[in-house]
Amino acid sequence: MLYCPQCGNNVKEDELFCVSCGNKLPEDKNQRYPAKKSLNKFWYLPIATFIVLTVASSLFYLFLQHQSTQAKELYEQGEQKLINEEIDQAEALFQKALKQKQNFSQAHIGLAFIDRAKEIQIAIKQAESNLEQGKFQEALSLITNAENKLTNYNGSVVNNLVDELISLQNQVKISQLLFNLEQNPSISELKSLLWEADSINEVEAEEITENIRGQIIEFAYSQASEQLSNNHFNDAQAIVQDGLKYAPSSDKLLSLQTTIEKEKVSFEITQQQRIEQALNTAEEEREFNENDAIELIDIHMEEDDQGNLVIKGEVKSIATVPLQSVLIDYSLIKNEESELLSNEVYVYPDTLYPEEIGKFEFTHYDAPEIKDAELIVNKMTWYTSY
Repeated sequence: MLYCPQCGNNVKEDELFCVSCGNKLPEDKNQRYPAKKSLNKFWYLPIATFIVLTVASSLFYLFLQHQSTQAKELYEQGEQKLINEEIDQAEALFQKALKQKQNFSQAHIGLAFIDRAKEIQIAIKQAESNLEQGKFQEALSLITNAENKLTNYNGSVVNNLVDELISLQNQVKISQLLFNLEQNPSISELKSLLWEADSINEVEAEEITENIRGQIIEFAYSQASEQLSNNHFNDAQAIVQDGLKYAPSSDKLLSLQTTIEKEKVSFEITQQQRIEQALNTAEEEREFNENDAIELIDIHMEEDDQGNLVIKGEVKSIATVPLQSVLIDYSLIKNEESELLSNEVYVYPDTLYPEEIGKFEFTHYDAPEIKDAELIVNKMTWYTSY
């Protein structure tokens, strides 16, 4: 089949002119279809180019996907090494992941974290060294700076590091606290140390806290009792209230507070009112309850951890009515005649019901030598409820 080179329509072999366009046809029949042949020939080039580019793009995409997959696997392996605290192996895996994928942001973050972790490990060792040398503030400063370096990171590995830093920080604080307690601090200093001890979340710190709180309670009780014995009710109340700031649930101080309040009221009540109250009860029962209603079970002395003299004892109510504000008057004598000290202490709870047992305790600071001394009860007084 021949074609007109002008319009491309079919022509016959023996025709000299194209029937469609009237163009004179070349005498050489091979030249009657150069445009048609040329048109068909160049259609293959763009198609082939498109196919080659498509295949190349697909292969390149698959190559990138393979690299991303390998980089992700290496990163996950490195992450697991970090969890196992194998820092050097984790660092090598993160670096391999970056070779597979240079813009892998997670691997960059992982390497940056490893640098921080190494810095923190160095800080921990230095803080431990400072702790051994008694340089508590230097150690705490290093730990605080290390904690600040982890501000922008999170995850289980970070949590483990933070826990390690907090544990070391608590060790330093406890060591510093014990050192300060060895310096025989005053009561005001003990109050400050109590807050420090209470802020440390460790079992050992809890024991120290209770020990300090006990010293504050005993001091407040002794001072308030002394003021109460002199009828200085407001001063006694102020001392107890200050002690309750540091030991709000202390039964001993709460009981003393109640005693002070009742003693103050009793002090203001006239003798006539007490006589009128007593007359409402039968004479025999009244006399028994007022004179023989308390039985002394035990009284003894011992030393506390600070070497202070502690007087302890128990009494029992054998009255028929509740007894209030039971007061024990005792003395410490030597050679049956020389009185070393004397004191009065209230029994707690403040109100003793029939057959109920009450306790008393008093700490003497700067007490005299008690060797061969005898502890005796001079008298016991109380108020009856009718």
